[in-house]
Amino acid sequence: MPNYTLYINGKERSVTADADTPLLWILRDELNLVGTKFGCGIAQCGACTVHIDGVAIRSCQMQVSILDDVKITTIEGLSADGKHPVQEAWKEIDVPQCGYCQSGQIMTASAFLEENKNPSEEEIREAMHGNICRCASYNRIEKAVKVAADKMS
Repeated sequence: MPNYTLYINGKERSVTADADTPLLWILRDELNLVGTKFGCGIAQCGACTVHIDGVAIRSCQMQVSILDDVKITTIEGLSADGKHPVQEAWKEIDVPQCGYCQSGQIMTASAFLEENKNPSEEEIREAMHGNICRCASYNRIEKAVKVAADKMS
């Protein structure tokens, strides 16, 4: 099996894996970064969202062999102390119920807010649309994204 050097949460990490191994399984099984969740395995639910060079990407479909020279950020690397404005807004609004999808929701929201500092409700809804929440916390998620946008401006 080939060796890969990945740049994750500000650190170089070496892994040995088949070329087609999804990043999700590298994170969870090889590096014990379990904040990124498995949801559907087909990039439709958003539970596995991470940032690759600042862009929200579904890690279940990203093969380890194509991740050279990119910066990968997981929920564990978003903020060392949990004080990222999106994380603070999530706590302030008390978004999660079961919490399973929340790391993917937060990663999607934080990447979106880096691109759009003052989003409308419609833009928030559109940006978060691909992330499924089985508990239907969508109204609180949208409210928290708006609160985070205010915190970031």
